[in-house]
Amino acid sequence: MPALSDPWTLGGVEISNRVVLAPLAGIGNWFVRLQARRFGAGLVVSEMVSSFGLAHGNERTVREFLRIHPAEHPLSMQLFGHDPDVMRAAAAMVAEAGADFIDLNMGCPVRKVCKTGAGAALLADPDRAVAIARAASEGGGLPVTVKLRPGDRPGDRDGIVLARRLVEEAGVAGIAFHPRHASQQHSGAPDYGLARELADTLPVPVILSGGLSSDSRARSAFDESGAAAIMLARGSLGNPWRFGRLTGGYEGEPSAPEVAAEVEWVIACAEEHLGVERAGRYLRKFYPWYAERLDLTRRERQPLVTAPTTAHARAVWAEVGALETALAA
Repeated sequence: MPALSDPWTLGGVEISNRVVLAPLAGIGNWFVRLQARRFGAGLVVSEMVSSFGLAHGNERTVREFLRIHPAEHPLSMQLFGHDPDVMRAAAAMVAEAGADFIDLNMGCPVRKVCKTGAGAALLADPDRAVAIARAASEGGGLPVTVKLRPGDRPGDRDGIVLARRLVEEAGVAGIAFHPRHASQQHSGAPDYGLARELADTLPVPVILSGGLSSDSRARSAFDESGAAAIMLARGSLGNPWRFGRLTGGYEGEPSAPEVAAEVEWVIACAEEHLGVERAGRYLRKFYPWYAERLDLTRRERQPLVTAPTTAHARAVWAEVGALETALAA
């Protein structure tokens, strides 16, 4: 049985280990992906990007979502949409930007995505799903993977059937599989038995997502599912050290100075990417994730998670790191 630290191959590309950063909507920009790579992720996937936004030349979508750092490869860009021709054009843009893979989201259960005919809505429209995957491959010339769920409701197997068609008819290089049904969102226990069924029967790698909330859960789910790799999603937020622990490059939990230094790195990247003012607003959702790494009281956490600007955040986090260093001296 392979270990998470072992290499594997996806679409003819060798990946150094079997721990992947999952696509994180509204979060997985270039510096979040680069951070995961710095800490040991073998492959990183972008946040979900609209194929229409790219193909129709939305300036902000193109500028911010197609930004790739040279050190984050191998990288997969995740696209969503319901039109094969639009997907073909968007895939070409992704390839031109320098991505190594294209991932198609056919599992997102969010209503605003599904009502357009994209995301999990494609589970019930397999012909269109196959056409979209084929178009992405033709447009980008890159290996294509597809993110799926088993179906809409418990007991449905539309996603299982679709996975096989995507491989056989569209030639996709791998399936990223979240073994909860779309109606479950992120609740309930994932059915790793379904993941095992796919892994045992598909001729391409299956990448497991869902329920990997701790290191022990990630390892046991990897073994139980027989997947080629695992994807860390919400369990990696503010906790890039997980990538190192699971791949053998880090032990234990980070110290307060380590956490403070990492937040400083994130702040600097966000300022460079978004500008100081936007970064201050954008990072308010990041600070609580990092605060969870520290054994602080609710009162001690308050100034960390409510910093109104990046300048305030820098000062507070630096104070936390300095205090811990002084107490340890």
